[in-house]
Amino acid sequence: MSDIKLFESKTIRSFYDEQQDKWYFSIVDIVQVLTDSVNPTDYLKKLRKRDAELGSYLGTNCPQIEMKTQSGVNRKTLAGTNQEILRLIQSIPSPKAEPFKQWLAKVGAERIAEIENPELAQARIRNTYKAKGYSDEWIEKRIRGILVRDELTNEWKQRGVKAGKEYSILTAEISKATFGIVPSEYKDLKGLTKASQNLRDHMTDLELIFTMLGEASTTEIAKNKNAQGFEENKKASIDGGNVAGKAREDLEQKSGKKVISNENFKKLTDKNNQIE
Repeated sequence: MSDIKLFESKTIRSFYDEQQDKWYFSIVDIVQVLTDSVNPTDYLKKLRKRDAELGSYLGTNCPQIEMKTQSGVNRKTLAGTNQEILRLIQSIPSPKAEPFKQWLAKVGAERIAEIENPELAQARIRNTYKAKGYSDEWIEKRIRGILVRDELTNEWKQRGVKAGKEYSILTAEISKATFGIVPSEYKDLKGLTKASQNLRDHMTDLELIFTMLGEASTTEIAKNKNAQGFEENKKASIDGGNVAGKAREDLEQKSGKKVISNENFKKLTDKNNQIE
């Protein structure tokens, strides 16, 4: 999830990777904060040439992550975790180095506090979605969906499912059984072309509800059947998705309207603004 952090009133673009439980910070923004350079991109290029070891380290360990520019355009930028940022600071002589290290520690401490008190994390998420223009009703469903998803992945972890590829496969099985399409096809339907765009951030209220039902049902089935390992949890995922899929089909038959929609974030917020 993209976010903006402030250091001495200066903005630092950041991205929180929920699966890895890590913050990534824009390298060029940090260079600007530490050096007050009018052209931090050029400063960083020269720094990487001058310090070959640093250049190699950043190139190897720092991914390109999509973040918004000042003009509001999404562009990929070099980003690093606390570890990479601390390595960068070593190569930049700046009186702000120590205060910035303390700032990094504070960001990390806030995340630890959120883990210990989930209400703090929920408040941050609510504020982020509210700032983007989502309705309060949608936000509550989205937060509930995050909690349901966390419960499911925790269950998978305890049952020997490997994070990453296996999580993605099981998630696709739930989606296929619930909606008849896998997440990649769902993103195409909604016109989402960027890897950083989260499908669930573009779902309607009903889509979020049936997504939750599929994942909550999968968790319950896995628990009750004591599913162990990937194959048994795959079966539980299909069964859980089928529970939601049958409920969706029943609603569609009785309401006369499809649950699956091509509406995305812009259409959702435009609709909310018209209602308000």
